Amino acid sequence: MRHYFQFEARETNFKQETIAGFTTFLSMAYILIVNPIILSQAGMDRGAVFTATALTAIIGTLLIGIFANYPIVIAPSMGLNSFFTFSVCISMGIPWQIALTGVFISGILFVLLSLLKVRELIINMIPEDLKHAIAAGIGFFITFIGLKNAGIVVGNKDTFISLGNLTSPTVLLAIFSLVLTVILFVRNVNGGIFIGMIISTFVGILFGVIEKPTAIFGSIPSMNSTFGVVFQNLGEVWTPQLLAVIFTFLFVAFFDTAGALIAVASQAGLMKDNKIPNVGRALLSDSTASVIGAILGTSTTATMVESNAGIAAGGRTGFTSIIIAFLIGISLFFSPFLSVITGEITAPALIIVGALMAMELRKINWDRPEIVIPAFLTIIMMPLTYSVATGIAIGFVIYPITMIALGKVKELHPIIYVLFAAFVFYLFS
Repeated sequence: MRHYFQFEARETNFKQETIAGFTTFLSMAYILIVNPIILSQAGMDRGAVFTATALTAIIGTLLIGIFANYPIVIAPSMGLNSFFTFSVCISMGIPWQIALTGVFISGILFVLLSLLKVRELIINMIPEDLKHAIAAGIGFFITFIGLKNAGIVVGNKDTFISLGNLTSPTVLLAIFSLVLTVILFVRNVNGGIFIGMIISTFVGILFGVIEKPTAIFGSIPSMNSTFGVVFQNLGEVWTPQLLAVIFTFLFVAFFDTAGALIAVASQAGLMKDNKIPNVGRALLSDSTASVIGAILGTSTTATMVESNAGIAAGGRTGFTSIIIAFLIGISLFFSPFLSVITGEITAPALIIVGALMAMELRKINWDRPEIVIPAFLTIIMMPLTYSVATGIAIGFVIYPITMIALGKVKELHPIIYVLFAAFVFYLFS
């Protein structure tokens, strides 16, 4: 075990790796609560999604830990689960069964791209500033969803949105949860988001805002309603609208994972000559997890940035991931308690993760108008249109126009023109 995970080379030991695994688990455990709540709003069974989320995280985390030797957790992406529910299923009116098939196909494509080793080509063809804009835009979008779920912002027929009723018991609980979670998070409390949700849940139960759970432990919820549905709808996804959705799943997941891997490898001191070791295996692990997750019944997976918490605690090898997977497995038996947690409680997780994603704004070149305009429109149109895909489409339509207007045709990769045509068709069809 020591030899396989290279304990000596990476200057670590079983105790250090175990502590790191516990730390990362506490930091990411909120996804086991939040993901089922978000996907249930698309019509999916919450219990089934809970089980699918946990099993997908276990499989993906074990894959990247054992196959690529990384101290990383793989789980459903917080940005893409919101895109799945609110943009694809609610805004576009696409049934969750077909949307899940889109996740499955994007995962298959991701696997093929990983096997064919065309990662560098795909990364290089997309302008760096648009990558950062997309990440930041998704951050704004999921923060808006968090504020909406909390009741802090509500619909208004005159002004479109406005401040909600801050004296409502559920809104007050959401505000309490947000303030508590922010305090824990900024003070670098391990698992601050998860701890904030648990404390807020008990406070909600104490004041009668949340129902008491019927039990703390229970049997693992069935996945009968979600398992294997992707194979029943393979013939219904080949429309321009759904192809754009599949591309968005693929695109965001790809760069989400690439960005997280760079951050994690750098923090862990694993970067060699500005290259990530075993990056092909890491990407293959993540893409395989997306395929398995879709079959089980959850949205696209990604490398979780919360893995950095465990790395800060000393995690350096895949043994950390084994510990994380084991703890996720235990959590499967706590579904009765976790099922009473409401959207008001999970809203802070969306708001905080959104704020962290918005930090990508600082990486955009704000001195060049030809970049600022498409980047800004990409960001702002995601929350305003309630659609990640629309924001990306507008960015890819405006970007080549501004570049051509300045005579910078040579700076555009040929595939950018293909994407331009595809997104014009998507927007106007």
